Amino acid sequence: MTDGTGERVPGVRRRMPYARRREQLLQVALEEFGRRGYHLTQMEHVAAAAQVSKALLYQHFTSKEELFAEVTEAIVAELTARLNEAVLAERGSPHGIRAMIRVLFDYATEEPDAWALVVRHLDKPDDVGVELRELRDRLGGAFADLLLRRRRADPKLSPAALAVNERRARLLVPLMYGSMLSMVSWWLEHPDTPRDRAEQMAIEFIWLGLDRLRTGERLPRE
Repeated sequence: MTDGTGERVPGVRRRMPYARRREQLLQVALEEFGRRGYHLTQMEHVAAAAQVSKALLYQHFTSKEELFAEVTEAIVAELTARLNEAVLAERGSPHGIRAMIRVLFDYATEEPDAWALVVRHLDKPDDVGVELRELRDRLGGAFADLLLRRRRADPKLSPAALAVNERRARLLVPLMYGSMLSMVSWWLEHPDTPRDRAEQMAIEFIWLGLDRLRTGERLPRE
């Protein structure tokens, strides 16, 4: 703000445009939700971190639920777009899984607060909103599609056999995305481990293990 002569008046803060303020509040909320988790984060935490009043925060978001929903919606949109683009660029199933692993490593590195929120809440979508349930379902669907891609293209496979494979793939999906999320989080805590080594271990763990299951190998029941 100036005094009419073009000189800025000291101690007077300019009002941030609405859109920019909203973007700032969403970024601060992301950091707080990622650090504290949904239940421990309160609106006053977000307001204090953003250096605004609670009243101003409530002008933009009517509740913590609405604020969290907008934060997670943005995460879901970006991460699923990255995953879809990476998988569509690959034709082979192992290459598709490798591409998904690379996207997750990239995202965790570039967006640590968003990654922390996803890891903390992905398996509790019913507790914190539908947006993360959508991410979990999309992630699961992508994994299942990669698992079944070769089977669906096999003309010798009967509809009954394909149905068995479909059911088996759905059972494997939680193991796959759970192990990948855990691997990425472990690597973030152990930066001395080369990233390419961690990625390779993830792809080998998933794909070689799946190959043994696909050939019919099973452990004997006790």
